[in-house]
Amino acid sequence: MSYYLKTQIGEKMSKIFALTISFLLLSSFAFSQDLEKVKLDCFSYSLEEPTKKVEEVINSIDQFTDNNCNQFNFGINRNVVWIKIDAQELEGFKEPILTLNSAAIDYVNLYAVKRDSVTNHQSIGRLVANVEEEIDSHKLYFSLSEKEKEADYLLIKLENSDKKIFISTLVEASDFGDFQDFEFVLFALLTGVFIGLFFYNLFLYFSVKDNIYFVYVVHTLLAWLAQASILGFTQFLFWPDWDWMNLRSIVLFSSLVSIVGILFLKMFLSTSKFVPTLDKGFNFIFLVYAFILSNALIFSITLSYQVLLVTQSIVVLYVLFVAYSVLKKGFRPARYYLLAWSVFMIGIFLFVSSEMGLIPTNEFTAYIMPFGSALEVVLLSFALADKINILKKEKEEEQAQRLQVLKENENLIREQNSLLEEKVKLRTDELEQALRNLQNTQSQLVNQEKMASLGQLTAGIAHEINNPINFVSSNITPLKRDVKDIMEVIEFYRKSGNNEFAPETLKAAKRLEEDLELDYVLDEVDQLLRGMEDGAKRTVEIVKGLRLFSRVDEQDVKKVDLHDGLNSTLILLNSTIPGKIRIVREFGELPMVECLAGKINQVFMNIINNAVHALSDHIDQIADPKITLRSRAYQEHVVIEIEDNGPGMPEHVKQRIFEPFFTTKAVGKGTGLGLSIVYSIIENHKGTLEVETEEGKGTTFIITLPIYQNTPNYGS
Repeated sequence: MSYYLKTQIGEKMSKIFALTISFLLLSSFAFSQDLEKVKLDCFSYSLEEPTKKVEEVINSIDQFTDNNCNQFNFGINRNVVWIKIDAQELEGFKEPILTLNSAAIDYVNLYAVKRDSVTNHQSIGRLVANVEEEIDSHKLYFSLSEKEKEADYLLIKLENSDKKIFISTLVEASDFGDFQDFEFVLFALLTGVFIGLFFYNLFLYFSVKDNIYFVYVVHTLLAWLAQASILGFTQFLFWPDWDWMNLRSIVLFSSLVSIVGILFLKMFLSTSKFVPTLDKGFNFIFLVYAFILSNALIFSITLSYQVLLVTQSIVVLYVLFVAYSVLKKGFRPARYYLLAWSVFMIGIFLFVSSEMGLIPTNEFTAYIMPFGSALEVVLLSFALADKINILKKEKEEEQAQRLQVLKENENLIREQNSLLEEKVKLRTDELEQALRNLQNTQSQLVNQEKMASLGQLTAGIAHEINNPINFVSSNITPLKRDVKDIMEVIEFYRKSGNNEFAPETLKAAKRLEEDLELDYVLDEVDQLLRGMEDGAKRTVEIVKGLRLFSRVDEQDVKKVDLHDGLNSTLILLNSTIPGKIRIVREFGELPMVECLAGKINQVFMNIINNAVHALSDHIDQIADPKITLRSRAYQEHVVIEIEDNGPGMPEHVKQRIFEPFFTTKAVGKGTGLGLSIVYSIIENHKGTLEVETEEGKGTTFIITLPIYQNTPNYGS
């Protein structure tokens, strides 16, 4: 049978079942609205010994207990229940019929009592023989005559070997047929569901030859017999005069359906494979059911029924736990079984609780078992169909695997060649990757070597420049002093000449001053001296910066003033920084920090240079371009922040800026190694380098360096 066909059948069955439930609910509502009936909720009762006669009961009628209109279940015991119903309940009925909700009662005797005397007596029950019924019905009922209507009260004696539940209704004889049609329709529809599932799975059994379908078919049949016995239809249809079976049918079929249901569970969920320890527990449960059956066949029905109710309550929980344990093992069909058994468990618990008097007994609890059992059977059928689909899928996968093996054998040579080519390609890719890594390492080494050479060259230049500039800077001060003395002598001569020179000599001197522009020359000499002094100072600062920055090749850790490194970096970059960019220093007090000064200066150089480029590329778009340098000290480390208010970076660029050879600059303007080397330097100093950036809001590099690298902090 195809998967599509099985799916269609399952969907149709589920729709039929849903329509059945909807129809039953609507029918129940319709009957309750249209029929003239009275439910006898309020009465008084007494539990007596079976040997007590009706006359003795009438004499002690005042000792009856009121049921408070909510007591209908009188337990499972050997006592006889006497029910007193006020005859006033019959008023308004022409031909009243008193019907009992349960058909599973052994003996029911009705006495019409007037002036403490019995005026009429009727007997019914599943064990009462030769009862002439005016209306053919599966229910137990009394047709009440004028004697019952004229009586003071009605006395009902209820004897039963198992449960003693008294739920009764008064209905007109003309409406009794419609009244019982509800249960006929209910039973007919449920029977239709069971028959459909029975023959559907019987057909599957003969098709696939799987014993689990045969067990399911037997389970479906026994489930129907159990529910038919509870509703009283087995006695009505099959053995109306077989008292022995009428007395035991509920216990027998309920026990048998449980046994077969457990066998189905063991086969369906493969409990011996998935949960072998829990599987052994079913052996004990089988022994309990064997005791229930043997005791019901030979000894006490009452005891068997009591044990059955307790056993059913325990078994449903145990089965639920077993199904859940199998589901946890990864066996997917256990889902449907768990759902089906959960629905059935709810029905079992409500039914058993009502039978044992733990919850109120009403029409809902009376019909919950048929509904729960039918839904369980339907869901189990779905579970079987799902299992077929799984087995079919596994078989198809197995066939596909075999076909794949054949294809693999046929194409073995080509696949081997392809595999070799892939291995060669993979090996080539690995070699290329190794080559790229080697090139990266080589580039970094070359760059470091270049920086070391640059440091040596810078140190040499700084040293060579330092000697002559020292001559210049050291001679400027005495030169200024000497020039000042000469200017004082000249001024003295000018003043003395005005008083002592002859007019002709004075005129010649004046003419010479004018020809030489003496006043201008004196001012120019002063300006030249100041320019020489400023240039010497700037040259000294540049030489100092070169000497600080040139320590890139140092390999010894020394205590360094980081502010000097920042200032020297700014001096060296001064010619490349546009005048519009402001440099803001927000320096705190920093201790001397142990580090490789040249390496740290290289870090400052790369980061500040990047900030300058970022601002220069967008200098016309930023109102106040600036680079802010901050420093602050903590107990064990210092923090340097280099911030610019440039365009910032998008997130995908931020994630890659420390990768070797990654650059956002134009081709030929950057190697992509700067920040990679910076990150390595900071990492080697046991520090951290973080970046905070957002598009349109600038970028901040945060450098954290420990104060001590190797020397312990004795001061702390």
